[in-house]
Parts: sequence; C-alpha cells; structure tokens
Amino acid sequence: QVQLVESGGGLVQAGGSLRLSCAAFGLTFSRYGMAWVRQAPGKEREFVAAINWSGGMTYYADSVKGRFTISRDNDKNTVYLQMNSLKPEDTAIYYCAVVSGSYNDITDYDYWGQGTQVTVSS
Repeated sequence: QVQLVESGGGLVQAGGSLRLSCAAFGLTFSRYGMAWVRQAPGKEREFVAAINWSGGMTYYADSVKGRFTISRDNDKNTVYLQMNSLKPEDTAIYYCAVVSGSYNDITDYDYWGQGTQVTVSS
C-alpha cells in the first residue's frame, strides 16, 4: 500500500522560507517521478513542481520559478520543496504525488499525500 506523508507546512511571513518534505512508503521510490501540487481556498489544484526519478530533471510552474526548488533523496525515499521569498498568494494546501506518466496532467498522477497547509501572511 502506497503512502505519502507530507510535513513542514506552517505559518510564515511574506518573504520567508519553508521546506516541505514528503516521505514515501510502499513503492520503489527511485523508479518514479514526483510532484508537488497545491490548492488554494476556492481554487482548483495546480501544478507547482516536479522531478524525475533520478533528480536530474526538474519542472516548475511559472509562478514559482526562481523561488521554489524541488529535490529528492532516493536513499531516504523523500522529496522536498524548498520555498523561498514566499508570497501571500502561495497560501494553499500542498500535496505531493507520485507520477508515472506525464507531469502535465495532474489528474493522471498515481498517488497523493494528505497535504500540508502553508499560510503566508502579508
């Protein structure tokens, strides 16, 4: 049974930083791409960042490019999202997901975590 457990969310002031972690269980982690997706209140889920199985390729939404960094540690079965220069519009629930296919279609992602809340105050 695949389980993804996110942590690291919280309340931070605008301009601050947070690092999210997502620990994966029940799958051969190094075989899969991973992604972070967020959902703000009243909005649909949106792609944030993705990383391929080796960590050699990364992808970002334009809204976070240059501020967020996705990385992974296959020895620890964990994917990270370093978020710097946070803005109030980054406030959302952040989910990690397993991706075996295209990163472009979040509805096609395989498994999802329960999410972690990130709140950025102005």
